[in-house]
Amino acid sequence: MFKKILVFSTIFFCSFNSYALAEVSAEVEYIFNTFSFLICGFLVMWMAAGFCMLESGLVTTRSVSTIAAKNIGKFAIVCVVFYLVGYNLGYGIPEGGYIGSFSTWTDSSSLETGYSDASDWFFQALFVCATVSIVSGAVAERIKIWPFFIFAAILGGIIYPIQMGWQWGGGWLATLGFSDFAGSTIVHACGGAAALAGVILLGPRLGRFSNTGDPANMEPFAASSIPLVTLGTFILWMGWYGFNGGSQLALGSYEDSTAMSRIFMNTQLAGCGGCIAGAVITRLVGGKTDIIMMLNGALAGLVSITAEPLMPSPMAAIVIGAVGGLIMYVGTNFLNSLKLDDVVGAIPVHMFAGIWGTLIVPFSNPDTSFGTQIIGIISVITFVFIVSFLVFYVIKNTVGLRISEEAEKLGTDKAEVGVIAYSIRD
Repeated sequence: MFKKILVFSTIFFCSFNSYALAEVSAEVEYIFNTFSFLICGFLVMWMAAGFCMLESGLVTTRSVSTIAAKNIGKFAIVCVVFYLVGYNLGYGIPEGGYIGSFSTWTDSSSLETGYSDASDWFFQALFVCATVSIVSGAVAERIKIWPFFIFAAILGGIIYPIQMGWQWGGGWLATLGFSDFAGSTIVHACGGAAALAGVILLGPRLGRFSNTGDPANMEPFAASSIPLVTLGTFILWMGWYGFNGGSQLALGSYEDSTAMSRIFMNTQLAGCGGCIAGAVITRLVGGKTDIIMMLNGALAGLVSITAEPLMPSPMAAIVIGAVGGLIMYVGTNFLNSLKLDDVVGAIPVHMFAGIWGTLIVPFSNPDTSFGTQIIGIISVITFVFIVSFLVFYVIKNTVGLRISEEAEKLGTDKAEVGVIAYSIRD
């Protein structure tokens, strides 16, 4: 036993000490890379809890149980379809191609791959769950739960993997030189584009906007719990370390460890920049410090740095995040002026800030260009929006998409999942 402990301690020490050992063995590198995928995947998985809390806190008290049901349901459904068909649709794509194969994931792990295939599937599957969660919050309080599950399966199993493969699977965008390190466009703008399609087809909640068309006269929809929204934001923020850091895809060398540390730092600072921007702009414009704009500002900052969290300087990361927060604020007001009812602000946070984050990549990364970035952004958003719109449209005209007016007045908790909140007096 003592001999085994001594051997393990020696390997562990040497693998982290670049002076003692310049290059670790292939097996040790495999172990640390796999470990990175698993731990970072666990952090990304915890973002599902963050989305659930944030959405539950931002909807009215009549819809919190439905939000919980939607989040745990889509989490399970999306992972199954990504295993059955989604992974190989994205990663089975030929070099420079457009679509992979409709086949189930298989394990072909070997020492030469550098990490366990199952750990890679686990990490990538949780990215898909995050994408679908973006849609859930935007269409809350008026979408039927099972039609949402149908859309979640199609988005997670087909739509997302196809456009993801264009870049991360070695498809045509990767060949073109498009760059999106951890998914400002591939994950966040993709989810935002799908959410936009749903919001347009569903229409606003009853009474959400006044008949005057003046955003200042919008009917109030009180959030059920601001502390819950705040806790959800902190959990999402924590998950972002795995989201961005894990996208380094390796931890078995001095260079990878250093890069991951820098990614964590820039991710943190960009979120801080977005939060501060949300606080400042609401104070200057409205005379009040809007907590929702602070929270969404932080998320917008995190989305903005996701396309390139490694190359910018720390100061640049703060600025990128702050601009993302300002874009989120302007985008929220823009959607309100169009009477597009995005319950949690998912479209400004994920789509608008995601576009910004992807556009600014050439500022710090000389290996790409603004023209290439624009092509990638337009291609992904156009594809996802059109296909999502068609899927929502078919669902709307077959099984139905929106709950009835009577059910909406009653509340989705009672109408959709049968949960009734009783007071102590009752």
